[in-house]
Amino acid sequence: MNFVFVSPHFPKTYWNFCERLHRNGVNVLGIGDAPFDEIPWQLKHCLTEYYRVNDLGNYDEMLRAVAYFTFHYGKIDWLESNNEYWLEMDAQMRTDFNITTGAQNDFIERIKYKSKMKESYIAAGVPVARHHMVSTLAAAKAFIKEVGYPVIVKPDNGCGAEATYKLRNLKELKAFYAEPHAVPYIMEEFINGTIVSFDGVADSHCVPLFYTSNVFPTPMLDIVSEQGDLSYWTQKTVPAELKDVGFRTIKAFGAKSRFFHCEFFQLNEDKPGLGKKGDYVALEVNMRPAGGYTPDMINYANSADCYQIWADMVCYDEVRNLELDGPKYYCVYAGRRDCHTYKHSNEQIMARYGNRMKMHERIPEALRLDMGDEMYTVTVRSSAERDAFIRYVQEKA
Repeated sequence: MNFVFVSPHFPKTYWNFCERLHRNGVNVLGIGDAPFDEIPWQLKHCLTEYYRVNDLGNYDEMLRAVAYFTFHYGKIDWLESNNEYWLEMDAQMRTDFNITTGAQNDFIERIKYKSKMKESYIAAGVPVARHHMVSTLAAAKAFIKEVGYPVIVKPDNGCGAEATYKLRNLKELKAFYAEPHAVPYIMEEFINGTIVSFDGVADSHCVPLFYTSNVFPTPMLDIVSEQGDLSYWTQKTVPAELKDVGFRTIKAFGAKSRFFHCEFFQLNEDKPGLGKKGDYVALEVNMRPAGGYTPDMINYANSADCYQIWADMVCYDEVRNLELDGPKYYCVYAGRRDCHTYKHSNEQIMARYGNRMKMHERIPEALRLDMGDEMYTVTVRSSAERDAFIRYVQEKA
């Protein structure tokens, strides 16, 4: 099997995907924008060949890279980056080279455009927030008259909290329209809910082989706009109601043979037309692993190896090399920013939590806007321990 893995060096732990494929006997071919000498030695070990490009978003460079591998190794069976930034290019390369094992161009609209996502969520029977495609100020006023302030405005094609606005009144609405916007925006009614994700790996029949969940207690928009501290955790177990909406969502989107990260609001209060407190309402889908170091958190929480689960899906369409019934934990992320002064030093944190610390390091520059400058990740058994860890790490001086 010839597998082209795009950007295998970033995020830094993604070499694990290539290593598990290599372990399963796959011929792994890498395309990246980093010099070969700068990629991790673990990655060098499991790649048959590495092709460097200057820009992973440049169509001509990517076309030449995949054509080179095709000429030297034969037909490409799989191509994947597992990275939000390259999903569209991945699909274009699959379409151009007739690689049928992953999403091609006809699949991308429903997973990249928030307005299109709503159609599949509705097909899954999951409530969605009312929305309006941003056009004129008058049209926005008419929409807000129906749903009320505040409203959320964000790029229809975008990820995270990038270029997202929470508009609370007419003054802020007019200020938004006074700015130039080069891409289409979507405006949605505000949902008072906690973001909860349904994550895992689906087989070729759109059935999850493995699934878990993450909770994000503070909206990313607030963290980015106020330079707040990010904290979130992988849950010990997946609530039955979330499993139900998650399975229906994966089926409705036709998400086959891939990692998934589906986001929902769990309502903090009753919302007429959407549900009761505790119900799940659609937010958006990402047909790739959750960002940053979340795959590693998933592993620590579930005593599993999601990299191997994914590689088994690629090779066998089932999980063969793992037991999935190991002990469960909360795996908790607490980030800090250099612009704040904290009560507890790094030495104090390590003295208290060092025996449970799974990861502690500086965050790569490209991820700092959302995730902070420094991170600590531990496993704990109870929600009380989880909350105490977050407070201890992030308490300000």
